[in-house]
Amino acid sequence: MKASEQADLRDYVIARKAALLRTAYLLSGDWHKAEDLVSMTVLKLYGSWRKVRAAAYPDAYVRRILVRVFLQEKRHPSRREHPTDLLPETASAPATTDLDHREDLRRLLDRMPPRQRAVLVLRYYDDLSIEQTAEVLGCSAGAVKSLTVRAIDSIRGLLPAGVTTRTDYEEAL
Repeated sequence: MKASEQADLRDYVIARKAALLRTAYLLSGDWHKAEDLVSMTVLKLYGSWRKVRAAAYPDAYVRRILVRVFLQEKRHPSRREHPTDLLPETASAPATTDLDHREDLRRLLDRMPPRQRAVLVLRYYDDLSIEQTAEVLGCSAGAVKSLTVRAIDSIRGLLPAGVTTRTDYEEAL
């Protein structure tokens, strides 16, 4: 890779790193795993930078790499690192209602199958259309619609009985 291409790649990664980390966190549910996912994505990006750079929508191309890395990691758990000791969690800010809800939603996402989780993150967090989500996941628009419905049904199934609105949810806690 030429020096100018390396500089372009470096600039791109610096500019998009925060967005990639947020998406990776929502997919993985863990900041350390998110950093690993982004690192693996950048590594794959290095090998295909010329193609990505020439693409009409490089962000979509990179997002697709990220989601595929996430799904591959979920399919092949034997390739993961297995730490021997648990590290203590970092101290967090005092909990607020919104933070509690976000944490509860993250826990619900953690319990979902990887493709359903990816669909929800791409559709509702990254605000991608059905077609864009299908492109990232490498499936049809119909499959995205089906995965979205199943994912939402999964979340509803994980909520306490009788919860249909945010107010119901807050009262159930």
